[in-house]
Amino acid sequence: MFGEVYDVIVVGGGHAGAEAAAAAANMGSKTLLATMNLQTIGQMSCNPAMGGIAKGQIVREIDALGGYSGIISDKSAIQFKMLNKSKGPAMWSPRVQSDRMRFAEEWRLALERTPNVDFYQEMIQGLLLEGNKVVGVKTSLGIDIRGRAVVLTNGTFLNGLIHIGDKQFGGGRAGEKAATGITEQLTKLGFESGRMKTGTPPRVDGRSLDYSRMIVQPGDAIPEKFSYLDTPVLTEQRDCYMSHTSTLVHDLLKEGFDRSPMFNGRIKSIGPRYCPSIEDKINRFADKDSHQLFVEPEGWDTVEVYVNGFSTSLPEEVQFKALRSVVGFEKVKFFRPGYAIEYDYFPPTQLKHTLETKLVENLYFAGQINGTTGYEEAASQGLMAGINAHLKLNEKEPFILKRDEAYIGVLIDDLITKGTEEPYRMFTSRAEYRTLLRQDNADLRLTPMSYAIGLASETRLRRMEEKERRSAALVSFFKKTSVIPEDINPILDQVNSALVKQSDKMFKVFSRPNVTMGHMMELKAVSDYVAENDLGREEMEQAEIQIKYAGYIEKEKNNADKLHRLENVKIPDNFDYKKLKSLSFEAREKLEAIRPVTISQASRISGVSPSDISVLLVYMGR
Repeated sequence: MFGEVYDVIVVGGGHAGAEAAAAAANMGSKTLLATMNLQTIGQMSCNPAMGGIAKGQIVREIDALGGYSGIISDKSAIQFKMLNKSKGPAMWSPRVQSDRMRFAEEWRLALERTPNVDFYQEMIQGLLLEGNKVVGVKTSLGIDIRGRAVVLTNGTFLNGLIHIGDKQFGGGRAGEKAATGITEQLTKLGFESGRMKTGTPPRVDGRSLDYSRMIVQPGDAIPEKFSYLDTPVLTEQRDCYMSHTSTLVHDLLKEGFDRSPMFNGRIKSIGPRYCPSIEDKINRFADKDSHQLFVEPEGWDTVEVYVNGFSTSLPEEVQFKALRSVVGFEKVKFFRPGYAIEYDYFPPTQLKHTLETKLVENLYFAGQINGTTGYEEAASQGLMAGINAHLKLNEKEPFILKRDEAYIGVLIDDLITKGTEEPYRMFTSRAEYRTLLRQDNADLRLTPMSYAIGLASETRLRRMEEKERRSAALVSFFKKTSVIPEDINPILDQVNSALVKQSDKMFKVFSRPNVTMGHMMELKAVSDYVAENDLGREEMEQAEIQIKYAGYIEKEKNNADKLHRLENVKIPDNFDYKKLKSLSFEAREKLEAIRPVTISQASRISGVSPSDISVLLVYMGR
């Protein structure tokens, strides 16, 4: 069956695995996607949504690089929202509510349409090794499949254990068995492993809910989309709804706390700090009388509903009794109860920035195996692992995104240099250059890079270049064109801005905080220019941001340039930190373990102080 040797074997068909397989194959590698169930490729194991705060920026970046997540999200969206629109553009974050079944179907079809991708359904139980190099995988049936590189994207399946109250059973997801063998082999090879926990809420029958008693949560009046390509824009949307817990609900949940695996010691691993279970919220925020619940439809046609905010591992009868006391849920019927799941992960400080392991050559880890949480974080790692596996096999330079180039760069750098002891989730606050890393300019930042390595298509590059040219021309128009007081003062009066006494350049007036593109479009010269050049929303938004935030953008670019000087100071591969007695003991220990490639990376390691960096710089002759 497997006489040929694959270039890349991807283990796992979730968000990381699907992106890894697509990237490697689209770059020209003969790729095998091996998964335990071909019917669950691209499965949304938890909430039926993509994007959100910082996560939406990651989806845009994946799309700009030539990945599939943005395209799939657009094709299966049922609602679109741009979050944080009341704040500056660095904080704007796109999010879609997805049709869960269509999302998975679109992923499966997209991969089937991708040349160079083969599929095989079976559990992978181990790796084939020659010395310290991976040369393939071994299946549970004992079949050896040879491959020049392997990407592990096992999600929550490695020795997965599901908890519902005092019941527990093996599984990687509800109704699916756990994966065994890989953790045991890797730990024998010298890898450090750990356990993490995540959870999911009950799924309920939407026909049993009283939406009239809830608060409606509609999508944006003018919905946008994720992909920079010609994917569909929503013409109709499904509403979501909001309800709240109460002190009665909390009291009913507390009745089951003695049987909660969270509190009775059955679960010893750490769960996601920023997506806690309902019992954890009640326990940690005892002063709060209620918590928000978001009622999210699972698709266009299904009646299944996801109760966002009610993640729990309490006994099923406790979940049911408490949820029936929530407004609008008085007659609720369960499709399935919520549960918690524990699984193995491998601290990501054991990886290089390419996501290749330091111990085993040509072996890559991506997704929850690295201690992250979230579809978007997983998908971006899968994409980068697939890219770098292909590049290494073809003896090309690795593709590593810097912290000022992409949220993906921040994510991977955080994992490699700092590690994580709890499920890692991306936030805008983690990025020190977030004014540069906006969701609107991901294509301008990343598509040329991806095209240069052979992933992003020429179509993407030409679209990006045209957008850049047209938005720059609009900025130039504002810089060159003057406006007279009689035309602009009525607009300035509307927004309580100081009136002008003589003609001034439009650029200067537009730079004022309260003046928007909408206001400028009231000027005939601007509306005529936009109409004559057939400018779209993206180009106009890009021009507005470039004008209004020019100072902030320039300042961040200067700060990034300073950082790049340290990036250029390389640390030799086998550098002996023990001989530098001036380094603190903690710094020597951390630097020996992580082995940073540059002084800049060393400076971001927790426990390495500025004085330790000074010692290194002196030693390097700087």
